[in-house]
Amino acid sequence: MCGIAGVFNLDPTQSIDPQLLVNMAAIQHHRGPDGFGYRRIEGKGIGFSHARLSIIDLNEQRARQPFMNSDEQLMLTHNGEFYDYARIRADLVAQGARFQSKSDSEIVLHLYQRQGMQAMLEQLRGEFAFALYDNKEDTLHLVRDRFGIKPLYYTQTQDEVVFGSELKVLFAHPKVKRQFSSAGLYHQLIQVMVPGSTAFADVHQVKPGHVVSFKRQNGQWQITDNRYWDVNFPRAEEHQNDADEQLYIQGVREKLLEAVQLRLTADVPVGCYLSGGIDSCAILGLSSAASQQPIKAFTIGFDSDDYDETPIAKEMAEATQADHHIMSLSGDELYSHFERTLWHTERTIYNTLGVAKYLMSQQVNNVNYKVVMTGEGSDELFAGYPSFRNDLFLYGMDEVDADERAKWQSMLQKTNKLFKGAMLSRNECRNEALESLVGFTPSCLQPWLACGEFADGLVAEQHKTALADYDAGKAIVDTFDNDMLAGRHPLDKAQYVWIKTMLEGQILTWGGDRVDMANSMEARPAFLDHHLAEFAFNIPPHLRIKDNKEKYVLREAMKGLLPETLYKREKFAFMAPPAHTDEKKWQAMKQLADKYLSDEALAQSGLLDPQAVADLFALHDAPDTDDALKVQLDAVINHMIGVQVLHQQFVATDVPQQAAQLAQQYGWRADDAHQGAQI
Repeated sequence: MCGIAGVFNLDPTQSIDPQLLVNMAAIQHHRGPDGFGYRRIEGKGIGFSHARLSIIDLNEQRARQPFMNSDEQLMLTHNGEFYDYARIRADLVAQGARFQSKSDSEIVLHLYQRQGMQAMLEQLRGEFAFALYDNKEDTLHLVRDRFGIKPLYYTQTQDEVVFGSELKVLFAHPKVKRQFSSAGLYHQLIQVMVPGSTAFADVHQVKPGHVVSFKRQNGQWQITDNRYWDVNFPRAEEHQNDADEQLYIQGVREKLLEAVQLRLTADVPVGCYLSGGIDSCAILGLSSAASQQPIKAFTIGFDSDDYDETPIAKEMAEATQADHHIMSLSGDELYSHFERTLWHTERTIYNTLGVAKYLMSQQVNNVNYKVVMTGEGSDELFAGYPSFRNDLFLYGMDEVDADERAKWQSMLQKTNKLFKGAMLSRNECRNEALESLVGFTPSCLQPWLACGEFADGLVAEQHKTALADYDAGKAIVDTFDNDMLAGRHPLDKAQYVWIKTMLEGQILTWGGDRVDMANSMEARPAFLDHHLAEFAFNIPPHLRIKDNKEKYVLREAMKGLLPETLYKREKFAFMAPPAHTDEKKWQAMKQLADKYLSDEALAQSGLLDPQAVADLFALHDAPDTDDALKVQLDAVINHMIGVQVLHQQFVATDVPQQAAQLAQQYGWRADDAHQGAQI
């Protein structure tokens, strides 16, 4: 795992400042503290840089990126991991290819030369984001993995395309504009983002499973955005509802084990994150069984019995003889790291779980681990979230007696009472655009769309004017592919919507890459292996959720290695205790609010309306405000503080100067010794 950056000039005669490329690497030093490299092609107006976290091929000289092939027709900078690369490399060598490194990244150059973009992408397996410049085509390709595990941002100035692994990398370029867009601000306040967007004006993400290409032609950019993979559930009538469930149970077991074994491949030790859920316990159980050595497991504990999962994690660690590391956190200390966490997430967070994961990756780094496997993606594939069951009960179980469905729904609401206002909406919130395309408003989006009633008033006047006719639901739904929704079962639709929005925009961002790589730690979500995912998409809905039991097939596939308590336990949403549940945590949050939501701070940023901010706190403190509303308002308060923090860090701060100072601090200078390798 690493950090990548680059600049592509519209005028090929304009040379790229090599120290600017190094500065863009330096501001993401946390992604790759083990070394840096840069490369330009003179007369082509193209330059890449790279900050390296050494995991595969630890030889710094041999594996230094960016890579350029021997005839200087291709240049590559890559972040992530390609699994099964050794087999691919051996096959290419048998065809006559000659490799200069043991890096998994090098397979891209050889595959692309021989097979072209689409055929190459079909073979790549893992989490990745890379930039590839094709000299013959005079084209820059920006490529992102199928689920968006690895980030990749880009923008255009008047003269060039600028890209990087993080927003701050783009902002290190002096010509890149740094300001919130009105829509971006609004979506930060309601948590859910428009796929492909950011909080900032004219700054975009490469969408998961996409290639964005920039070709210079007649003094202009020819830009294409091609999708090479998508979340494709069968049509409802194509599900094999009468198939033997053992086929799916066995298939999941085999494909998950293969995914885990591939992700144990590294030239450094690999650990596991461990919560009290089926997902991480399954990963640890399989890793322990497949490894010759005890696996190191890392667990986050909270000082609230309602939210703490360490007892089950301990039971699983003991069963697998794991070397167990538990980090116990108090609520107030989470807010003391809130600002630093947001510098890494570059977007707001509704819950301090993001801070907890930032602190956990710090612990992993402190014990000299660089790689962990995680359980992310399981709920998305096997319908684990309570919102999925809610949608199934409402829209996908016509064959079940209405009274029985009502009983299950009542149980669901009762057992998820803690998360009402966050994971489940307080009240039904319908959106016309979603109803039109999806057929209903998925429960996973309702709590966040419902925050619109507060966000509408919170934005400052100029943003209110810009958002006068804005429909957040429509902006989201306009990014969906109707062909992937038409004729699908309601449960499939609900999972598709979550994967397209909350998985990429939340779970894999402030719950994944950004807080992991903040401390130079690579996370490998084995469940998001696309071979496993494509198999899981074909599991009939009635086997994903069977007899009111979520993730049924996965439970049965992993039954032999799960503690009985966990096997029988209902899905428990993993989140940190909201601020209002603990007086010390509330006071810690209030200290941040006093700093960032003061009238002076609000006037300086021009983002939020001071009276609306005060009114929201008054509503939170009102004696008749119930717990579910407080959970929702806690999230909005975190977002309000968040947009103010982001403004201070990325708009009010001179980021190009900051990047230059960091390069000087690390001793990263543009010199011949740090040119990327010739391959």
